[in-house]
Amino acid sequence: MRQGIVISAKPDKTITVRVDVARRHRMYKKIIRESSTLHVHDERNDAGEGDLVRVVESRPLSKLKRWRLVEVLERSR
Repeated sequence: MRQGIVISAKPDKTITVRVDVARRHRMYKKIIRESSTLHVHDERNDAGEGDLVRVVESRPLSKLKRWRLVEVLERSR
């Protein structure tokens, strides 16, 4: 399970989610921020841009979609 922010909700039943990760560098101990984008299946077109969502990995649903929407944690304003 991962959580991230919806950056695009334009396609039908698909959202794009940015997942941010902050971790410490092994040698230099500096905080490194990384982000990755996931294509997520949203069956009910429930999430909108700017929402905080929780996603879970699933079987491949299309060429890029490998994640499913579990719940919308927080709606955007």
